[in-house]
Amino acid sequence: MSTALVHSVQEAPITWCPTSEQIYNSKMADFSRYSEVQFGRSLPDFRTLLEWSVTEVAEFWRSIQTYFDIIGEGFDGTEVLKEPVMPFASWFPGAKLNFAENVLRHAHNPLMSHETAIFNVAEDGSHTELTWAQLESQVASLAATFIELGVEPGDRIAAVLPNIPEAVIGLLAAASVGAVWTINSPDLSAEASVRRVKQLDPKILVASDGYVFGGRNIERREHTAEVEAGLPSITATILVRTLEADRDPGTMSLTGQKRLTFDRCVAKRTTPAYKRVGFNDPLWILFSSGTTGEPKGIVHGHGGMVLDGLKNIGLHQDIGPGDVYYVAANTSWMVWNTLVQNLLAGAAIVTYAGSPKVTGKDHHFQIISDFKVTMFATGAAYLTMVEKAGIDPQRGRDFSALRSILSTGSPLPPSTWRWVHEAIKADVHLGSDSGGTDICGGFLGSNPMEPVHLGYLQGALLGVAVEAHDEDGHAVLGQVGAMAVTKPIPSMPVMLWGDEDGNRYNSSYFTAGDGIWMHGDWITRTYDGEFIVHGRADATLNRQGVRIGPSDIYDALTEIEELEDFLVLGIEEDNGGYWMPLFVVLAEGAELDDVLRDRICTTLKTRASARHVPDEIIVAPEIPVTHTMKRLEVPLKKVFSPRVAGRELNPDSVKNPEALAWFREYARQRAAA
Repeated sequence: MSTALVHSVQEAPITWCPTSEQIYNSKMADFSRYSEVQFGRSLPDFRTLLEWSVTEVAEFWRSIQTYFDIIGEGFDGTEVLKEPVMPFASWFPGAKLNFAENVLRHAHNPLMSHETAIFNVAEDGSHTELTWAQLESQVASLAATFIELGVEPGDRIAAVLPNIPEAVIGLLAAASVGAVWTINSPDLSAEASVRRVKQLDPKILVASDGYVFGGRNIERREHTAEVEAGLPSITATILVRTLEADRDPGTMSLTGQKRLTFDRCVAKRTTPAYKRVGFNDPLWILFSSGTTGEPKGIVHGHGGMVLDGLKNIGLHQDIGPGDVYYVAANTSWMVWNTLVQNLLAGAAIVTYAGSPKVTGKDHHFQIISDFKVTMFATGAAYLTMVEKAGIDPQRGRDFSALRSILSTGSPLPPSTWRWVHEAIKADVHLGSDSGGTDICGGFLGSNPMEPVHLGYLQGALLGVAVEAHDEDGHAVLGQVGAMAVTKPIPSMPVMLWGDEDGNRYNSSYFTAGDGIWMHGDWITRTYDGEFIVHGRADATLNRQGVRIGPSDIYDALTEIEELEDFLVLGIEEDNGGYWMPLFVVLAEGAELDDVLRDRICTTLKTRASARHVPDEIIVAPEIPVTHTMKRLEVPLKKVFSPRVAGRELNPDSVKNPEALAWFREYARQRAAA
């Protein structure tokens, strides 16, 4: 039986187990002891702590605020949660704080001010460092420039930057003056960036002249000019020169706009200052993928990101001063924001904008070794790619500092889960987390107080009341259901941009009515309180009335070396039939002959069930993915199915549009046959 289909953790092997000493010394256990004293509770283990956090919601979040000694004003004289309802729960009304001030407090710690806050790594392994004191100084200087350019609290600052320190500095500078930050990766087309950002009417643009990827200089000056031309609201552009530091930034062709260079903006000496804003005032805006329709601008607040970020990073990931965090995330992906959340917890971070394969498919592991990374976050697909490449990541490297690996973005196949412990480090705390851009954080994931079982997420995160609901809205255990969150958490969006009446917010998350956030994933909650994530609900397959998660199929196929990638769809046809094709990308030299077809089908029958066997196996040149490397199952269902209505798929939301073009042509030919 596939591990993904086992609903009792007792049947799954333990892949990591904390020692008694590790549990006692964890920040989560320390928080538990603190809360016991603070509120007179008995909180001896994780499950008791979790239950308290979702039943005594106000007590729990008050404890987070006081335990982490969050900098701000008005916390003592205000209630935690004005009304514990969703949507639009009002947290800490009357309190004021600033996200950047809470991050850069570490620059004033005499034990940390001259320690490294950011390691910036180039493809050739060379690097530069910024200390905490230098980071705050540059943030203060850029913030002063923003003010000189007329930026006021609530104004939007848009960036098109790779994963470099300047992006972190820009975010913190915007936050420090009360402006609202948004960022896109420069590998998005100019049209795609404008489509996201134009709706915000930004005042300032921060962009780069290019970046280095795969040993090549990727020129972006013309790209920046196109973005500038598409944003009539901007009054100035700040240009980050990454390719030629002494090159003139050029002049603006648009009347009344200024162009400045980033290095000059951060060179001035300025006293740091932080504008404290309301707990729920906007901090940053993240965008949905925009695969159909306009990308959704998701607004998160200063207070929610401080509280939930410290809870997630400090307690669940057990990260703090002395740790080094690395994730090579595209800046358009919410995972990039975890870099600043780790700074918030006092950890140093590594920024890297280069290719993950520049010295081989395991290049990230060289960075982990070189910079003594203690926590590595990555997409599940990357780990599987290295596994299938047959590489030994340990060769010539030192992983002694590495304590934890966080896999996200998609379910982690059990074979890859085992491989991490065999090939990278036996005692590393490998966890699979599930969250989203919607909350810029997690719903389900890891904790340092309990063992990890192969194929399972350890549990809900503290403060998150998660249930699996059947079609009637009843909570179920041990069976597949729709993921529902029944209590508010402060990281839920403050609003969706431009959604004045809240209708889009409600229709996006509260389809089951007020008070129940429906996230759109199919999950199984086990009787032991652990979870399996099966994938998006609208991507779920329906075979003879039985729901099947695509991840169950992907898990089973991972061990077939001839398959480089795959995608399964469930299409309801006009004649009332149901077509379930499996598209496969073959490894170099492989051929889809009868032997391989039989092995695919036998593997699916053996590791899953006969229902998981596709109706047809089709070779595709590449699988279309979003810019955050997620398969496009739902939009492709609309391409193939005449019965699924929906808006046209936006090509600029796709990382590899040529793959999308192939699927569209295949669907056209099939419909014409």
